Amino acid sequence: MDNKQTTERIDLRKRRLRYEGVFALLIIAVCVITVLNINIGSVPISVKEIARIIFLREGDPTQMKIVWNIRLPRIITAAVLGGGLSLSGFLLQTFFSNPIAGPFVLGISSGAKLIVALTMIYFLQYVGQVSSLTLVVAAFAGSMISTGFILAVSSKLRNMSALLVAGIMIGYICSAITDFVVTFAQESDIVNLHNWSLGSFSGMDWGNVKMACILVGIAGVLTFLLSKPIGAYQLGENYARSMGVNIKLFRTALILLSSVLSATVTAFAGPISFVGIAVPHLVKRCLNTSKPIVVIPACFLGGAVFCMFCDLVARTMFAPSELNISTVTSILGAPVVIAMMIKRQKEKQ
Repeated sequence: MDNKQTTERIDLRKRRLRYEGVFALLIIAVCVITVLNINIGSVPISVKEIARIIFLREGDPTQMKIVWNIRLPRIITAAVLGGGLSLSGFLLQTFFSNPIAGPFVLGISSGAKLIVALTMIYFLQYVGQVSSLTLVVAAFAGSMISTGFILAVSSKLRNMSALLVAGIMIGYICSAITDFVVTFAQESDIVNLHNWSLGSFSGMDWGNVKMACILVGIAGVLTFLLSKPIGAYQLGENYARSMGVNIKLFRTALILLSSVLSATVTAFAGPISFVGIAVPHLVKRCLNTSKPIVVIPACFLGGAVFCMFCDLVARTMFAPSELNISTVTSILGAPVVIAMMIKRQKEKQ
């Protein structure tokens, strides 16, 4: 009995050390990439100057404007939206019990893109401007429409591979309708829509940061509060019911939270691919656990690190030209998904 307890204590200590190590690395990565993002650009700013500008609010006026008005809002938005997109993917993977489920693959991002495109064209043509909140509401509506189709299909198709194919088809349909609408839009509206649809964190201001932090923050806290029922649900619906989880209400909460998170990202930065699939998988592998109370905050940090790094690559690799963010996330995220599918196939054999 003593040997068993000793072994359990050792295993528990090892798990804690692993968790602490992963979180420490993620936090260090956030700090390092933040400094690099501020430091690197058309106007290089030294680490010493960065510290003076941020903590003492003093320094060269031009550099202060670059840091406070351009680079910091962009970095914070990339971190917050990246974390939110990763959480959205985690929730969808929990809902469908499939590690390849994600807002981009299931067509949810494409649905949000379609409604946002329609909203942008209408508001820019008849009102002259469109607010961030309007875009978020439009993206949420598009996400819910696509999610509704996915849920309807999932009730008919029990095969997850067929469900993923259906999600991809929904994405193609939404993209085709978007292209059709754009064909008849005014040229000035097309330019705005084209720039947004490429996916980018550029042009962010503190108003965008505030709105993104509020929406992602509320959804993130609610997701964390669902850690216990998510853990029960991962062990099966019957087990979750035996633990007192209201399955219908719980599944509704998962879909709503996932839609809010993916809609917020799409509204501010455009459609971004593979983050919602790759990051949760990598985080679980690093932690060697699926416990939601550990995975949820790690997913948020992992998504923040991934998107901040991708944004740095997109901004600097071919400077002064800038890549769209989805190009970089696809190049880095797609191999992870392919490796995941190969591993799952080997495990089935």
